[in-house]
Amino acid sequence: MEARFLLGFLLLLSLSSFAFAIYEDQVGLADWHKRYIGKVKHAVFHTQKTGRRRVVVSTEENAIASLDLRTGDILWRHVLGKNDAVDQIGLSLGKYVLTLSSQGSVLRAWNLPDGQMVWETDLQISNPSNSFLHVLGNVKSGRDSLSLVCNGGSIRAVSSIDGLVVWKKDLSIDGLKLKHVFQPPESDTIYAIGFIDSSLIALYHINAKTGELLKHATQASSVDLSSEISAISSDSLVALDTSRSNLLLIKFMAGTITNHKLPLSDIVQDFSGLAELIPTKSNDIFVVKTPSNVAFIKVKGDNEIELIGKADEAGIVSDSLTLSEEEQAFAVVHHSNNAISFQVRINGREALTEGIKIEDHRGHVKRVFLNNYVRTDKSHGFRALIVMEDESLLLMQQGEVVWSREDGLASISDAVVAELPVEKEGGVSVVEVEHTLLEWLKGHMLKLKGTLMLSTPDDMAAIQAMHLKSTERNKMTRDHNGFRKLIIVLTRSGKVYALHTGDGRIVWAHLLTPLLQSESCPSPSVLTLRNWRVPHRKALQENPSILLVGRCGAGPESHGFLFIVDSYSGKVLETQILDHSIAEVVPLPLADSSEQKLHLVIDHKLNAHLYPRGSDALEVFVREMANMYYYKVENAKEDIKGYAFKKGCSTGSSAYCFGTRELWSVVFPSDSERIVATARRKINEVVHTQAKIMTNQDVMYKYISKKILFVATVSPKAAGGIGSAAPDDAWLVAYLIDTVTGRILHRVTHQEAQGPVHAVVSENWVVYHYFNLRAHRYEMTVIEIYDQSRADNKDVMKLVLGKHNLTAPITSYSRPEIATKSQSYFFTHSVKAIAVTTTARGITSKQILIGTIGDQVLALDKRYLDPRRTANPSQEEKEEGIIPLTDTLPIIPQSYVTHTRQVGDLRGIMSFPANLESTTHVFSYGIDLFYTRIAPSRTYDSLTDEFSYVLLLITVVVLIVAILVTWAMSQKKDLQEKWR
Repeated sequence: MEARFLLGFLLLLSLSSFAFAIYEDQVGLADWHKRYIGKVKHAVFHTQKTGRRRVVVSTEENAIASLDLRTGDILWRHVLGKNDAVDQIGLSLGKYVLTLSSQGSVLRAWNLPDGQMVWETDLQISNPSNSFLHVLGNVKSGRDSLSLVCNGGSIRAVSSIDGLVVWKKDLSIDGLKLKHVFQPPESDTIYAIGFIDSSLIALYHINAKTGELLKHATQASSVDLSSEISAISSDSLVALDTSRSNLLLIKFMAGTITNHKLPLSDIVQDFSGLAELIPTKSNDIFVVKTPSNVAFIKVKGDNEIELIGKADEAGIVSDSLTLSEEEQAFAVVHHSNNAISFQVRINGREALTEGIKIEDHRGHVKRVFLNNYVRTDKSHGFRALIVMEDESLLLMQQGEVVWSREDGLASISDAVVAELPVEKEGGVSVVEVEHTLLEWLKGHMLKLKGTLMLSTPDDMAAIQAMHLKSTERNKMTRDHNGFRKLIIVLTRSGKVYALHTGDGRIVWAHLLTPLLQSESCPSPSVLTLRNWRVPHRKALQENPSILLVGRCGAGPESHGFLFIVDSYSGKVLETQILDHSIAEVVPLPLADSSEQKLHLVIDHKLNAHLYPRGSDALEVFVREMANMYYYKVENAKEDIKGYAFKKGCSTGSSAYCFGTRELWSVVFPSDSERIVATARRKINEVVHTQAKIMTNQDVMYKYISKKILFVATVSPKAAGGIGSAAPDDAWLVAYLIDTVTGRILHRVTHQEAQGPVHAVVSENWVVYHYFNLRAHRYEMTVIEIYDQSRADNKDVMKLVLGKHNLTAPITSYSRPEIATKSQSYFFTHSVKAIAVTTTARGITSKQILIGTIGDQVLALDKRYLDPRRTANPSQEEKEEGIIPLTDTLPIIPQSYVTHTRQVGDLRGIMSFPANLESTTHVFSYGIDLFYTRIAPSRTYDSLTDEFSYVLLLITVVVLIVAILVTWAMSQKKDLQEKWR
């Protein structure tokens, strides 16, 4: 009886070690999520005495967010659609945030405390143009107030409570563009000022409650007017002319309009260049910014103007901040070297000057928003929200940076992966966890409470912190499993960040574009990011480095430049301004003796320039040049052309410049097909095996050429968005093209289908996503391609005798005998991005990573996209793992690798392998960043982090004790039997 009880206990103990679950304290151990908002373009402060102090911002990423003024944390955020850019924001009734977007056609109200949308109004504007929002302060009905939306020659008054259009007025005058609307205090009349074809000034008197046009007047202007104006009083405003060198003072009284021209050279001494008018509030003061200074000007009398203050250095000027009826404050910010000079001027006089040190990787100041607060001595204090060149956001107050946000990471355009340095002996020491008996006991007590679900929130935080220490995931050295790496990203502003995969922290950051800004390179912009040197494990004395390629101008014929940056420190190792343009960068599967990867830079004349420039690199490329090919997709011409390289260059006699000769071209008929998507395999993808065993023990060989290009075309009528064409006028054609010969390997037509098309190519298959107009559903199609020329290798005797042709070289010039298998499935979601998991040796099962319309990443097992699926699979097919056929691909909630989190405005997904074959890294980016590690076939080659070593030790000890006890009991029993 005792032996049975002991064996039962041991069995229960051994089974408990195989239990698997994800507990609350494990969240964030293998993943991280960073939220951003993007480059701020509008800001409104809300600093009332009651409630939390915040600033509401809109960004160039079409995001609206409320930030805590004390910490910079996001209180709430909404990301609008891709084509729903925010034009203006404002506050109404102290509790609503109003946003005008889509070129003045959509007005929304958001609840200020929690960000919930209160209402949305489509203003139904036929010709969207520059629009602006004005919240009336005097016209109220009960607790309601009106907001005016002006667009072109129309005015709409919208209720701030429910969003209903109270009245609208269309001023049907050709060429009219309203520029300013205001309402005098204690008046029910609205004054609307506009320009007609930049030559006439128009004034309209409108009843604020009914929208009735009371009177209007027009006056010819003495100059051609630009779009910049500034209201300076209740009956006057200032405008710039199109030359930006003259001011026009416009006055309107008793329904009449007068204007007076004022040359800026008469007001500002040594004036030259183009002037800029800073918007102000009405107190007879306006600000003019010139290339050399900032002038504060006051209007006195009818046409008298006085210069009341001037900042001698040009800087960034904020909009005016009203302190009282007589006082306006402006912020003027200068940036020199690594310091920011912050100056506040009240009515032109200097009131405050502060200076702070700033990191050199942030660049120059681009925008500043000023806010005030009341000190304990009743005087005014000031804070400034500053937008930097790298799109980061700073809050400056009392000469210090209160907080900063790296919102440039919301605009990632490219990313690569780099290894961390190897840990040296005597270098970074391993963190000792639970180094004392007390901490050891405390840790296990917390784990026990967590297992029994008795832990408090503080206990959960302590458990998670203990896990973070024990995993050592944040060390700056590489680990055996390959979990710790650097993700190096390039942003739209030209800044490069290195992110640690452990917790997403920024290891280093560098803004590159200011280093090149000069007369020879006036507007540098970084285009792409590539790995430059990836040292072999036996040559680790060299640090890895990355290559950044960019242009010195906006046009494709602008000269290019190269940056080579150290991956560990971010230090710029080399800078080159090229003597040719950059149309495309082609990475080659070659490297020189110093392990620098070879790249071809193609200019706009189709000449190929080899980098790095060295005799070793040149020798390697010339030796392999006959096997190098290049193709170019020209969407405008609806064709694809393939090229080979030849010695000699049309632009010079450089030994590193090579010409191209056209080998083939595929021209699609423009009247029936338009190119909408292309995709190809990763250049570094690893394929574990070429053979695929079928259920009938047959062998099929994958066609694994890296030169396969997937091309999708649609009918011209279906080239627009979904619904732009009728089902009978829409079709989608998918091609598989060999880029060496231009041969079309496979072609399939999907009738009544259209884009957008998202595709991914891996090994010998391609998966692409599109919309079925007839079924009104999205579809995903898989095509697998096999090499029939190796079909004779099924004979085992040939393999034994060595008469097979598996080692024979594969060439694209021999016409391949191929076979394809394909299948289509319905899919529930629209797709923003698509990728495939990659592992170190290509053994682990593949998963398709799908960025859904809900800004999440779904991992779909490739087995669901197997073209051999049937409705009733045989027993052999079931044993192989083939899933029964269904018309719709399943979406399993547990398959979302982002869990419950969203990656706002998801734009890209990248997967890169770890050293463990079972594990792959997944990094997705948009406005937010999300990183995790997944195991498509589970962690079959390692123990999980949750594996209980203590339980294993106890099990071994108990087994040893049990063996000894049972041995003693057996000896005793044998002895008793012998005495009988």
